[in-house]
Amino acid sequence: MTGEAWVVAAAMLGLGGTFAHLVGAMGLSRIHRLRRDGVTVPALVRYRTAAQEDAAHPRRPLLQFATLDGRVIEVVSPVPPSRTHALVDGSEVSITYDPADPSQILVDGRERRGIEYVFMGCGAALALSALALVLAAVRART
Repeated sequence: MTGEAWVVAAAMLGLGGTFAHLVGAMGLSRIHRLRRDGVTVPALVRYRTAAQEDAAHPRRPLLQFATLDGRVIEVVSPVPPSRTHALVDGSEVSITYDPADPSQILVDGRERRGIEYVFMGCGAALALSALALVLAAVRART
């Protein structure tokens, strides 16, 4: 591989790593902002009928809740049901929503911080790998 190819590979790896790191950081920032500024309310779990099924979210239920100003909001759950946290039709879960944008919610206890940390860690590893490739290309030229 030529020196220019190493630099191009390093640039692509670095951009991908930086992007992944930023995605994780933004996710964590959103979680912290909602935890700090959000309002916690109960939400009713509702499943859609087959006719209403959305191809983008086939297994995720709707969460219906009332805001402090009395509006009833219905959003697709940001997390799918699992064995440990079943989202049973008709049950209630605790959510935290953003008063400025009630469609932004967290299902309490299911914030998925681990995924955000994985994105940040993998992104940092990719960016450091890109730096190592650039240094290797520079050393190969000299």
